[in-house]
Amino acid sequence: QDGDLKFPLESVKKLKELMDGNRHINPRVMVPLGSYSPCQEKHLPEEFRPVCKREDASMIFRRLSLAAEDDLCEICANAACAGCF
Repeated sequence: QDGDLKFPLESVKKLKELMDGNRHINPRVMVPLGSYSPCQEKHLPEEFRPVCKREDASMIFRRLSLAAEDDLCEICANAACAGCF
């Protein structure tokens, strides 16, 4: 979830894979996440297409990608959940 937008966890993981896979142009140059947009990717999950039309799309994609980095269990990663530990 990002603000009022909600996406399936599996789609967010796919988004992260797309974003991580396109950070390298060549082995010596890394592209920062801020300059890459997954909107051009043909494998971008459909639920993210409306985000591409927003001015804040790059920030939304960056936040979602960061949220998918956690190695916490999927239940405990949700701030609304309690009792995992």
